[in-house]
Amino acid sequence: MDRRIRTVDDVLNLLDGLSAPAADRSSAGAATWWDDFYADRAKSVPFFVAKPDESLVSYVERGLIAPGRALDLGCGPGRNAVHLASLGFAVDAVDLSSTALAWGRERARAAGVEVRFLRRDAFALTAEELGGPYDLICDSGCFHHLPPHRRVSHLALVDRLLTPGGHLALTCFAAGGMGYEAPDADFYRETGPVGGLAYTAESLRWIFSDLAEIELRRMRDEPAGSPLFGEAFLWTALFRRPVARSPRTEAAPPAGQG
Repeated sequence: MDRRIRTVDDVLNLLDGLSAPAADRSSAGAATWWDDFYADRAKSVPFFVAKPDESLVSYVERGLIAPGRALDLGCGPGRNAVHLASLGFAVDAVDLSSTALAWGRERARAAGVEVRFLRRDAFALTAEELGGPYDLICDSGCFHHLPPHRRVSHLALVDRLLTPGGHLALTCFAAGGMGYEAPDADFYRETGPVGGLAYTAESLRWIFSDLAEIELRRMRDEPAGSPLFGEAFLWTALFRRPVARSPRTEAAPPAGQG
């Protein structure tokens, strides 16, 4: 008889096991899938380009964020991490894929910047492995690959590592643009790959309601010749952690939102 559920982590780990293996893109077990995905650098994948998010560049240019300590979650080949380091940020960049990180290290060397790349499950990182707290947490494409229950882990990481007054820069799939749009419960009934969850603006505002919204908009579609990355099927958002902490909001999500 198995009766081992005692903590929130026990529940999250149980739910990890209930997800279809083909739908798993976020746990340590997905590292091989991502290594295979990044193995062919010539593939026509929008975010393989060595360009930073247009939104991230915009935040700096408008003075919404300034150099400090930064954490890049699900950094892939390091396009945003390298850009932040070039601006004077001290950057830690985390990803499951050793193949992606090797590519990122090459890019950092070519740009003449220092980035500390870590091959880990971001949610399993210990305080000793990190250089936080961070003034900026950048998540461009990690959040939408999390199963619904791991939003709890994402929020806990932000709460633990983002300094008061610090910012979360988020880029994720927009409903109506790209991604899985069925209700959260259906995710656990899937038997095949999901490919990322889509979000509405209202659902993002509710999920990150403990943070102050600075900006939430569709990403600008950047042409091929642009030095910036931009795809209109994505949301881009900037949230700020209040200096004074407030109790976590427990209101119900908007009706019909995933």
